[in-house]
Amino acid sequence: MKRSWVRFPATAPNKSMSNKEEIKKQISDIEHDMAQVDFWNDKNLAQSKIKELQELKDSLEGFGKYDKGNAIMTIFAGVGGDDAEDFARMLLEMYIKFSDSKGWQAHRLSSHETDFGGYKTVTYEITGKNAYGILKHESGVHRLVRQSPFNSAGKRQTSFAMVEVTPEFEKETDFDLPVDDIEIDHTKSSGPGGQNVNKRETAVRITHIPTKLTAFIDSERSQHQNKEKALAILKGKVYNKRQEEQKLMEAGMSISKTVDAEWGSQIRSYVLHPYKLVKDHRTDVEVHDTDKVFSGDLDVFISAMKDKTNH
Repeated sequence: MKRSWVRFPATAPNKSMSNKEEIKKQISDIEHDMAQVDFWNDKNLAQSKIKELQELKDSLEGFGKYDKGNAIMTIFAGVGGDDAEDFARMLLEMYIKFSDSKGWQAHRLSSHETDFGGYKTVTYEITGKNAYGILKHESGVHRLVRQSPFNSAGKRQTSFAMVEVTPEFEKETDFDLPVDDIEIDHTKSSGPGGQNVNKRETAVRITHIPTKLTAFIDSERSQHQNKEKALAILKGKVYNKRQEEQKLMEAGMSISKTVDAEWGSQIRSYVLHPYKLVKDHRTDVEVHDTDKVFSGDLDVFISAMKDKTNH
């Protein structure tokens, strides 16, 4: 029986995962071919080679196939109860301010807001040049230490939140996935407006059955729009997972379960009490002006990660 298909992204070219010396050799080989007098005899082949050359150069500079495009950011509250949900709000506001400083646009796609303004989970679309390439290393567990505003005794509280950044894909991609591998559910939208608003069944949740990855959207006006956006997000999640699995296999490492947003797994700590310090545990970059960081000044952390991954 003939099967139906949904368009999904291919894994990025293996050449982007190669070491720098191999990439440089491939660039040199193509440039040598371009110098030949008969290079343009086959225009289609020549254009293909030029495109490959640009992708190789982009890869060498740290920008792979999707890095130049938009990003989808989801923030999940982890261990810490009310404090963790408030921390998710703080991180969201920090990234929106960072996006503003880059001239990007931030658009809410879905959220599960608490009574006091925090978030159990929230998803935003960040549109702008190089948004994914710049934000992708923010993925991971973030840790907050402060005097809790939710504790009457003002005791110090440690809480966690998980940030997930995935690329945003266009409708048409170069990889097919059977429809049998996805499950689509429709629910009532939970947007602003209060209990008296007549909510329609426009929200969409799509699950990728083999990996159990999900995408939920309720921000658009129609069910069709929410479905398209949810599919685009799910593409990014599947892409990221496959990229991570490929990296682990190339390094000879086993693939572990998803990291929990809890103690010991954080990529960055934000300490507001008894002293003030933001420390990135991957690069050891430290900033004592925590207000500046929460105001969206993240360039020092992002530059350090870029330098680390490019060496």
